[in-house]
This record gives sequence, structure tokens and C-alpha cells, in this order.
Amino acid sequence: MEGRLWHKNYVEGVFPSLTYRNIPLKDALVEAAEEFPRKDALIFLDAKITYKELNDAANRFANALIALGVRPGDKVALLMPNMPQFVMAAYGVWKAGGVVVPNNPLYTDGELEYQINNSDSVVLVTLDLLAERMIALKGRTGLRAIVVAHIRDCLKFPKKQLLPIVAKDKHRDVPKTEGVYEWMDLQKSSPATDPGIENRFDDLGALFYTGGTTGVSKGVMLPHSNLSINTQQVAAWFPTYERGRIMKIGAIPYFHCFGFTCSMNFSILEAWTNVLIPRPEPLPLLQAIDKYRAQIFLGVPTMYIGMMNHPKLKKYNLTSLNNCACGSSPLPPDVQHTFESLTGCQVLDNYGLTETTPGLIMTPYGGKRKVGAAGIPISDTDLKIVDIETGAQEMPVGEAGEILVKGPQITAGYYKMPEETAKAIKDGWLYTGDIGFLDEDGFLHIIDRKKDLIIASGYNVYPNEIDKVLFSHPRIEQACAVGVPHEYRGETVKAFVVLREGESMTEQEVIDFCKKELAVYKVPKIVEFVSELPRSAVGKVLRKTLREMEIEKMKGAGAPN
Repeated sequence: MEGRLWHKNYVEGVFPSLTYRNIPLKDALVEAAEEFPRKDALIFLDAKITYKELNDAANRFANALIALGVRPGDKVALLMPNMPQFVMAAYGVWKAGGVVVPNNPLYTDGELEYQINNSDSVVLVTLDLLAERMIALKGRTGLRAIVVAHIRDCLKFPKKQLLPIVAKDKHRDVPKTEGVYEWMDLQKSSPATDPGIENRFDDLGALFYTGGTTGVSKGVMLPHSNLSINTQQVAAWFPTYERGRIMKIGAIPYFHCFGFTCSMNFSILEAWTNVLIPRPEPLPLLQAIDKYRAQIFLGVPTMYIGMMNHPKLKKYNLTSLNNCACGSSPLPPDVQHTFESLTGCQVLDNYGLTETTPGLIMTPYGGKRKVGAAGIPISDTDLKIVDIETGAQEMPVGEAGEILVKGPQITAGYYKMPEETAKAIKDGWLYTGDIGFLDEDGFLHIIDRKKDLIIASGYNVYPNEIDKVLFSHPRIEQACAVGVPHEYRGETVKAFVVLREGESMTEQEVIDFCKKELAVYKVPKIVEFVSELPRSAVGKVLRKTLREMEIEKMKGAGAPN
């Protein structure tokens, strides 16, 4: 369905089935390079890389991998922030017929060792800052080679010459070691011709690990079909945008599925320019939006909060933005209002999981919007709400239960974990572990994670509901409610609160404020003021980590009566 009819349905919140192209993403890069060879594909620290240069670099890396013995189906791990070599390496792996395994640079050696071994990765591409650690780790893994990339590799004069001086020893060359290669050496010694290896749609294309901060992380298997189709599903969300004409900010980490699909792959599919931000701190974000007149920005709450609270905010012009989205968790209402007032651009809510590649639920761009709702299912995506206890009874409109989803973007399962796969996927339906409800218009409202549910004195308490109330207080910048063990109630509610700079509150003031907005059994019984909250690499508050830390603390001090 195309043109005006599609857009009419889109704005009204009705998404018909799409006709998908059977195109692996590596071929989408080839198309973009042929159609827009001199167009900037990537901008990194002011260095510009055209689509032809990007495609050539991916070809060179593919040929280098083949020379290192990588064969179709082999796994190649990536351990880098958002930098050109991440994009070049990912597409080079696909051109060599391999499987991309993104890893979080913030993980510990133990977590990385597990993921490298569990994924059966044979080659690792890493940032130089992590190289010595990974070389020391190499002997405990199945890695045959490590490729070291430097920030300076893709820079132009004079930054290329100045960076090592400014960074001193942080960007030094890695000592010559057997099985360790420099990125630029491989680029210079490998041909820029496409090796011509096919990516079959059903073959595994990427392996993403969920969690990793606690317990055993699971490798989510995403075939080439998932990666391509979900990118096409997301692209259909923007029917008025012209191919090859958009400037986008690449701030969401590409080692996270959200950034991988909705920023990196989406931009290449549409031949847009992506401004890469290796460290998404407030000032670089403000500068990039202003300098490049970006139209699209995808962020997480910490990015929006940081920009809106930055002392130099008014110095930068953000009015070029016309499409923004917030992922990982809801944006505090006051921050959303401030951002939209300043830019004239709506911040659209969305919901997805690594297991859904991750595009799943979105607010229609330019269409119907409901405050507090995540949106509606994208094309060819089914959704239903079932009871929490049995997971079998479908819930009526307005009643909460576990969210189940089905569609072409659903994972093929967890790598080497058939039992976990069987628990999560039944009859094609993915049991998300999230709790929500559908309203009368079919919009999904997320309440909480099933595993984060607090049961206090027999009552179900959803911590996100408490968070929203706390966020609404003008003196509170961030907050997170958790359930902690209690002798009498089973669990009780504790709130961790970060105050705005220069503000002060007492524990009782927080509790009294919540009493005005929440049922008595939902009101926090304990309040702790902290300077910051633990977060994942994409800025999501780690509620589970807070709860575990609190339980350990209580074991030492004795639980409250």
C-alpha cells in the first residue's frame, strides 16, 4: 500500500500489512552506495565518510575476515562505542557471511568472557582502550584473532594528528602480538571488491545478549529476515520522509538492539546521514543537533534530561528536529513538555525488546497520540493481553495482564538455550514478561515488568506507577521504587530519589506527597536520597540492581519490622 491511502491509514493509527523486500541489509548498503556514492553516510568528530567509502571499507573488512579464516556462519564479536568501524565491521561481517555479536564495552571481563565463549565468537573487533584487557582474555576464549580499532583511524587532518597528542597514552598503538591486528593494516592490505557471499534470509544475522549485569545473559538470535523486515517496518513509520534526504543523530549505542536497528540499519536502508556520537553526553548532543541541523533524534530519558538541564542549553538551536523518540523507559512528563516547547517537536513513545529486534509498538508519527501510552503495534504485528497467573486467558479492554506479541520480527530463540526458548515462545507468541493493558482505541499502556511487581500485604503494586508520581514533584529529578523484603507485609515499597540541584526534601515530605496521589498500600514506606541511580549502557535505570543492593544491605543491618 502506497501514497495517500497509506498515509491516511497511518495517521489514523491503522497499519495495513506491508509487502517486504527480501533484501539482506548488506545489499541495502550496496544499493545506497550505488545510488548516492558521494553522499555522507557517517559523520564522526567532523570527519565525513561517503556511502561509497563505507561500502568499500565494509568490503575490505569482509575480505580481511575471509583471509583470517572466517567462514559463513562464524561469529564475530564487536566491542566498540558508536564509531565508523562499528558500522564498517558489522556490514563487513555480513559480507563475509558471518554473524555479528555486539558486546557492551562497559561489561566486566567475566561478563565478556562468558558472552564471547557462549556465542562461539572466533574474531573480536575492539576499541584500543580495551585491547590489552581483551588480549589478556583471549587465551580463555575461542578467539582466533583480535582486531584493534582506533578513534583516529577515520579522522582527517589535523584531528588525526592531534588526537594522539591530546589523548596521550589512551590511544597508543597496541604492542605487536600474535593473532592481534590493526584495523587500518587490514584495510590497507585488503581489496575493496565485494566477496559476493550470499546472506540467506533464514540464516542467523546477529546475536544480542540480554542483561549481563546479574545472572546468566541470554543470546537472542536474530536472523537476517528479522533484521531486514524490522528495519522496513520501522521505515514505514515515516512515510513522508524522502530517501537520501535526512540528517540523523546516532546517539543510542549500536551494541544495543535499539540503536542497531532503529539508528544504524534504518539510516543505511534509507540512505540517510548518521552523525555518530560515541559518548552521548548532553553537550555533544546539543552541539551535533545544532551544527548539523538534524531532523531525527532517538534518545533515552537520561539524554533528554541531561540536555534540558544543561547550563548552555539556550546557546543551541534545536528547532531543526521534527521527529524524536524516547526508548528504554518513559520520559518524565515535565522533561517531555520542556523539550517539546523548546523544539516544537513531539517526543514519541515506543516499546520493544531485544527479542523483537526491537521495533514493536510505536506512537504514530504525525498521527494520533495518547499521553502515557506506548502506541500501537506496527504493521504485521499481533498483540494480546493475558492473565498473569496462567498466561492463557485473554484480558478485556482496560484490564492489565502480561503482554504477548507475534510477528516477523520475533526472535528465533535463545542461543543454545532450548528450555528458555520454550518458556518464552509458545505457539509463535512471545511472552514478554511485561505487564500492560489495551485501551478502547488499541493503544498499549505499559504498567511494569512482571518480575518487578511488588506484592505488599497481598496487593499488587507496580513500581512504575510510583515512579511517575515521584517524577511529577518539582524538586525531584529522578526516582526509582523497588520492593524490599518485610517481615509483616511480605514486601514493602522503598523509593530511591535524586533531587534537582540545589533542592532539599525530607523523607516525610516525599511520603506525604505520594499519599496525595497513591493508594495507601502503594505509598513508599522508606525513602533514600541518592546522588545517582545505577543505569544500563543505554540509560535505563537498573531497578533489579537497586533491589539486590538493598537486600544485601538489609542482610547486614537486619530487616525492618
